[in-house]
Amino acid sequence: MFISASAAETEAAGARLAGTIQPGDVLALVGDLGAGKTQFVKGLAKGLGSTEVVTSPTFTLVHEYQGSRLPIYHFDFYRIESLAALRAIGFDEIVFGNGVSVIEWADRFAEAIPPQARWITFEMASEDQRRIDLSNFG
Repeated sequence: MFISASAAETEAAGARLAGTIQPGDVLALVGDLGAGKTQFVKGLAKGLGSTEVVTSPTFTLVHEYQGSRLPIYHFDFYRIESLAALRAIGFDEIVFGNGVSVIEWADRFAEAIPPQARWITFEMASEDQRRIDLSNFG
């Protein structure tokens, strides 16, 4: 676990983690609104070599980022209403593919998350600081 003192530090943590990412990896992100999940994904995408603009997929449910060493599938379960709805957007086909799947609000449908997924928890320690727990990572 570590404390991030800024959005830039949260992004840098994602970029550092990118060096360990392999095809088929699944990152399950958990944390409240504003806890740093999307900032972390921005860094991860940069670390993987993507030059695309990373934004929260809250309304589109999934964004795909190409142009990096692996395709990145960025999910947001916040607005998903059921497992059937999750399956309807092609979740299973994507998450068991050769890219990296990053899932915000993964705890909303934890039963859909593959057992090999690596869980990362984000907590707001203060207005500027975020506690990022990678202890379940690996």
